[in-house]
Amino acid sequence: MTDVPDRYDDYRATVSDPRFTDWLRERAEPDWTNAVDHRFTREIGSGALSETVFADYLTQDYAFLDVLVSTFGFAVAQAPDVSAKRAHVEFLDTLTDEENDYFERSFSALGVDDARWKQTELSTTTAAFVDLLGRTAREGGYAETLAAIVPAEWIYAEWATREASAHESTAGLPFYFADWIALHANPSFKEFVTWLRGQLDAHGPTVSSAREREIERIFCRTVDLEVAFFDDAYAAVETDGEGRQ
Repeated sequence: MTDVPDRYDDYRATVSDPRFTDWLRERAEPDWTNAVDHRFTREIGSGALSETVFADYLTQDYAFLDVLVSTFGFAVAQAPDVSAKRAHVEFLDTLTDEENDYFERSFSALGVDDARWKQTELSTTTAAFVDLLGRTAREGGYAETLAAIVPAEWIYAEWATREASAHESTAGLPFYFADWIALHANPSFKEFVTWLRGQLDAHGPTVSSAREREIERIFCRTVDLEVAFFDDAYAAVETDGEGRQ
């Protein structure tokens, strides 16, 4: 467990420019670094990732997309003003249009049959992720919902931006790698993640001590599940030999 103070008030007394989301990220170590620097994220950028591994990952991620969309729907309802609601609605449009189109094109290129991605059997990790986001959105408030979606989006912005910068061009990669990086390294997505962090920075410090502990638990659990999600893609291939494609 990290040695970062377990209360935000104690943390902000020790740093010059405290942010609630920085405190949460530091509390989530070492899982945060394990997620951002995961073998999976680096192999996408280098093009070394097995297509079988990526296909398995995408089928689980597509199943996860449904609950993510629903969670952002809760965020729309919970957001405190019209401006914040509009930002969530605009991102929902990206998830249900541009990102959904990416999945369908990628499944076709990777030879994943319709039955597999439309009726995916959830892995243990995906099921846990679905349960976490669903219960958080239904049972918590705006800050709790943000605690689940901020790390889920922030981790992707971090690793994708790194990979986009580390390679002179992703033009030589298969489109399903290059576009997945581009979806999460483009300026509009990074701007949205910055805005999401700002929302949690604003609302997190205003909650009770009990809610602060719950927000930290949700954030850290989300990061832990992100690591497991990447691990699972490799584990499926190791278990099934040729994978489940």
